[in-house]
Amino acid sequence: MFAWKSPSSKPYRDRRGEATDDELIELMLENPRLIRRPMLTDGSQIVFGFKQGAYDEIL
Repeated sequence: MFAWKSPSSKPYRDRRGEATDDELIELMLENPRLIRRPMLTDGSQIVFGFKQGAYDEIL
């Protein structure tokens, strides 16, 4: 759920694949723009980012 394609993530892209989950969560807490959105859930599955096909299946 970390928004690697966001312009806000540019300073952290060199850490992709190396940063721990805890480190990524800390970065997202400090800068919410790093959270991939929108998020959609039906209670049993969650979709991060807009994916029309996945949205059609859930809705």
